[in-house]
Amino acid sequence: MNIAFYAPLKPPDHPRPSGDRRIARLLVRALTAKGHNVQVASRFRSREARGDGDRQRRLATIGRRLAERYVRQVLNRSITSRPQLWFSYHLYYKAPDWLGPVVSKLLKIPYVVAEASYAPKRDRAPWRMVHHATGAAIAHAQAIVTLNSDDVGCLLPLLDKRTERIHRLKPFIDIDAMSMPAPGERCKRELAARTTLDPSVPWLISAGMMRAGDKLASYKLLAESLEHLKQHQWQLVVLGDGEARADVQRAFGSLAGRVHFAGVCDAPQVARWLSGSDLYVWPAVNEAFGMAFLEAQACGLPVVAGRTRGVPDVVCDDGSGFLTELRAEAFANGVERLLLDPALRWRMGQFARSYARNTHDINPASEQLDKLFRSLIEPTQ
Repeated sequence: MNIAFYAPLKPPDHPRPSGDRRIARLLVRALTAKGHNVQVASRFRSREARGDGDRQRRLATIGRRLAERYVRQVLNRSITSRPQLWFSYHLYYKAPDWLGPVVSKLLKIPYVVAEASYAPKRDRAPWRMVHHATGAAIAHAQAIVTLNSDDVGCLLPLLDKRTERIHRLKPFIDIDAMSMPAPGERCKRELAARTTLDPSVPWLISAGMMRAGDKLASYKLLAESLEHLKQHQWQLVVLGDGEARADVQRAFGSLAGRVHFAGVCDAPQVARWLSGSDLYVWPAVNEAFGMAFLEAQACGLPVVAGRTRGVPDVVCDDGSGFLTELRAEAFANGVERLLLDPALRWRMGQFARSYARNTHDINPASEQLDKLFRSLIEPTQ
């Protein structure tokens, strides 16, 4: 099947890494694995984050022109090379899809969206126009693939409560790509030899971009939580970097001797750090779900996370870790339970590894997407 893929927030080949780009790439890989020809239809970014009405209108105009141009180009191709389905990933009021609805209507092909979110509170200035455009796109979609169960409640009214148009897809990663590069203790010894970290003391680990907003709030809450655990032995490894690095480092100021900033790491380095650590900790303030939780669990780490939005979709509470309230004391209590109980840490880590593979691997996600997409185009063939 020929699939036109579009991510209005950030295309999958964008140079700046992020969780959003990661999911876009995984969706493309999942479909390609089933033999589909997935082509990025456009790299046009519709994101407008300041509430600038004039810019929103300009982006809408540009988007419609690009959609019409794309259709003209497609109609000049042979029938066998034309897209049979349009697939848009991650549309919301700050990044509406100006292309997909237009193209799908003109080409008379199914329109499918993944990770679409709709917030009724945005139905006011300065977001009313883009809010309505996002709602219209969602209502137009033949199928909505949801990776975050927290989104469903606001989507249903747009679909006349026709739940059959919503297809739940568990967030997923390529588990085999996250397989342990070496036994955990060996990874720890090798990493400790290149740093000042003590291999005899438990390693906590976090990963997140360092930017203002929710990410910085998570770092600050983590630092405040660990302040409550200064009487215990532990070290924290932080993977990530960004424009708010100085603010993050200040948040951990009183814990500086216990925190190692590893910076930006590629996938093999991330797997090595996770495999050498003992416990993954991240509050996940206002995060959709958090792909890093799946990576940590795939490497056999138990998790302590905030019980927020879609995080319960990717962390099994009391199984692969603990979900806590977003309060420093509550989060610290979750970390303390696993920090002081190596046997519980090991059991939860083993469960986390099997949970990630059995529930969040790319292979069943590929099967599910393939089945859905074929069901949408076969009746029209």
